Amino acid sequence: MQRIAMLGSGFIGRFYADSLQGYRNRDKIVSIYSRREESVKKFATDYNVAHGTTNMEEAIAHPDVDIVCISLPNNLHEEAVMLCCKHKKAVMTTKPLGRNAQEARRMLEAVEQAGIFNGYLEDLVYTPKFLKAYESVKNGALGRILWAKSRETHPGPHSDWFWDIEQAGGGCILDLGCHCVEITRSYIGKDIKPIEVMCWADTQVKPIDAEDHSIALIKYENGAIAQFEVSWTFRGGLDLRDEVMGTEGTIWSNNFLRTGLEMFTTGKGADYVSEKAESNTGWLFPVGDELNELGYNHMFMDMFNSLEQGKQPKESFYDGYVVNVVLDACYKSAKSKQWEPVQLDIWRGQEGVSKDSHLIEYDEDHYLVKEEMTHYGAKKLILKNKQTGKIFEKEEK
Repeated sequence: MQRIAMLGSGFIGRFYADSLQGYRNRDKIVSIYSRREESVKKFATDYNVAHGTTNMEEAIAHPDVDIVCISLPNNLHEEAVMLCCKHKKAVMTTKPLGRNAQEARRMLEAVEQAGIFNGYLEDLVYTPKFLKAYESVKNGALGRILWAKSRETHPGPHSDWFWDIEQAGGGCILDLGCHCVEITRSYIGKDIKPIEVMCWADTQVKPIDAEDHSIALIKYENGAIAQFEVSWTFRGGLDLRDEVMGTEGTIWSNNFLRTGLEMFTTGKGADYVSEKAESNTGWLFPVGDELNELGYNHMFMDMFNSLEQGKQPKESFYDGYVVNVVLDACYKSAKSKQWEPVQLDIWRGQEGVSKDSHLIEYDEDHYLVKEEMTHYGAKKLILKNKQTGKIFEKEEK
């Protein structure tokens, strides 16, 4: 059993609480911190939490607390992490780790110096569809991964602080791009170094200082390319889609819209449908088990099992740091309108990985470009002569 101090009583804190106290059925939130007294009381009542406070350090230092779960605005993450280090409390924090790479690095170095367990709550690499797809990729079903793409778009976040660039640290790139970077990085290989990015970003719709739409490319040292599209301007709900392509196959996944459950209603008696659904009338796409589909259950299972076994979880503060560094490069590229290097001061993966050979031998003198079966029953081969470079076709019957 893990006894948890929850920092934050808002939208994500309640999502976390529903999963924490429901999945393993033995973990318990024993302390709740919120900045407003009324929020503390409501959360404590709703989740049967014995201790509540508007003093962050009091919640963290509570003697019954084993691990701290940070579900606070981005600008409060570092303060909370440093208090966890001070009181030697295990910590896990919602994404992004920091508002920028400098904050993320300070938090990473602090938890490692303090010797405390640290987990990065990147739920979208724990969704059932991602876990299944990742297992196929890891087992070689797609061959060498060449390209990975992730898209997260919706009409915008729920809370006011997201829209304030000082509190949030950025717009949709930081809020949603953190998911996409870690998803695509996982498919390509977290030990493969991201080396440079090209990013477009703009404020197309919302009256804010941050960006509300962005598209980026991320080059990796082994020649693979990642791509993300993120937006707070998309109409139609929460769109979570991933694609990964390799030399031997492709996977497409749709995590939230058009997942096989469809419903029509006039709206009579309709209420909540799913996160960021824009309507409760007409044709709707409810989500069968939102906590599970968004990865929260598998994520907390990994966090607590890892803590109890004394090992690092699949997602740690180091992963959060790498994501922040990549996103910093995206922001820089969006301003310069050029490819910008990814400045990883701390790198724990492979070094000097060259682009894997893409040449397939057909015979001693030729490379195979492509083979296909024609509609008239013959196998067509496209070949390239190694010496002359000439490309030609031949048929095998």
